[in-house]
Amino acid sequence: MAVNRYTKMAYANADEMVFGKAKFPVKAGLGLEIGAGYTIPELNYAPRPQAGVSKEALIKEYERITKDAMARIVQIGAPAVVLETEHVQQMSNNPDWGAAVAHAQKTIMEEYHDEYGVKCALRHTIGDIREDRDYLALRGPKNDVMLEAFDKCAVQGADLLSIESMGGKEVFDYAIIRDDIAGVLFGIGVLGTSDMEFVWQNIADIAKKTGRVAAGDTDCAQANTAMFIAGGLLDKNLAHTTAIVARCISAARTLAAYESGATGPGKDCGYENTIVKSIAGVPITQEGKSSTCAHSDVMGNLTMQCCDMWSNESVEYHGEFGGTTVQVWVETLAYDCSLMNTALKTGNEKTLRDLFTLSDKYRDPQGYVLAYDNAYRVGEAIAKNGNDTYLRAKAAAEECCKILDEGIKGGKLILTKFEINALEAIKRDLAALPTEKAKFVDDCLTKYKAEVPVFKTENYVL
Repeated sequence: MAVNRYTKMAYANADEMVFGKAKFPVKAGLGLEIGAGYTIPELNYAPRPQAGVSKEALIKEYERITKDAMARIVQIGAPAVVLETEHVQQMSNNPDWGAAVAHAQKTIMEEYHDEYGVKCALRHTIGDIREDRDYLALRGPKNDVMLEAFDKCAVQGADLLSIESMGGKEVFDYAIIRDDIAGVLFGIGVLGTSDMEFVWQNIADIAKKTGRVAAGDTDCAQANTAMFIAGGLLDKNLAHTTAIVARCISAARTLAAYESGATGPGKDCGYENTIVKSIAGVPITQEGKSSTCAHSDVMGNLTMQCCDMWSNESVEYHGEFGGTTVQVWVETLAYDCSLMNTALKTGNEKTLRDLFTLSDKYRDPQGYVLAYDNAYRVGEAIAKNGNDTYLRAKAAAEECCKILDEGIKGGKLILTKFEINALEAIKRDLAALPTEKAKFVDDCLTKYKAEVPVFKTENYVL
């Protein structure tokens, strides 16, 4: 399958982008169309650790999760839902386990669809199990097991196929704790993109063969790592300006899934998805204020601005006062979507979108750049350099710095000296980088092969 690069934007301008509408909606599952004029709650959950002791115990746990979630959706009268099962390692390392869970879940969902008319779909996010002790072995035997897991889950009922792939993480991890922006760019933009193309051409082939949807990836392993290290407004483990530069670079990487055959919806924890949507026009899932059960961020409302599905990230299955956790969080998500859908029906979607955005835009440099108007600008920088995976990732980083500079100089974005100094260092480092991919790759291979013992070039096509 050929890789088709994006070299132009899906939208004429940023103002065209809203929640619930994508240029290229996706049909999936039982009566569901994603990005077709309404938003959909996407519930994410995890089994209790003790449920992983056997295949049978896991199946029973996911049956309970599925019944609880679908029952609550019916009780509150929500019209649609997507359930996302992010595999625990036992399910991807043993493809029959994941397939059995998918079958059990889909059987229950079909019953609720037939009896109550709930539109629904099942996403399975296969684990990236391509490791060999301390090393990534992206093209070794574990890759075959991973693809078998995709195939068997698709056959047994998983409508949307996703993964959080880890290509480039070995170099990124080394670079991010050293404020090495070249290593961040190499790990995410070059190595990550190379692996994405390999992974997603295979997933797209499986989706086509089984009649399922190759949905999308997210740079959880790298950009989210930077965001989590950066932490909150009082933390100084990593500058938030560094985190948002990594995030913008990650958009060029995440885009590679769609260039390799994926169609969306993109995964929830891809905070870069607004940028990706501006380029590719695919529907996206996002998370924010409703993912506080899993983690904190500093842009909990802003991320709703252009979402097509709205997620809670992940919650362990157990009891709460209001029911089980999956019941509590699917209800919260459904009410958030009800508000957005009412705005769409009454023609107030852009007003609500702007309120979501403005409530967080000036809180932090990450929200400032990911605000849809600025995210669109990053998308333009990527598209203009779309045929060169290095130059487009570099352009995304440079445009991010430019946006931050303008915000600071205009007095709208207030940053500490710590953040400003980090931004200035990043700009200097970017300016010193080569203008040709071959030179950059050669320099990085020399450096990181010597400094990162776990970096194995056979994992990548460079």
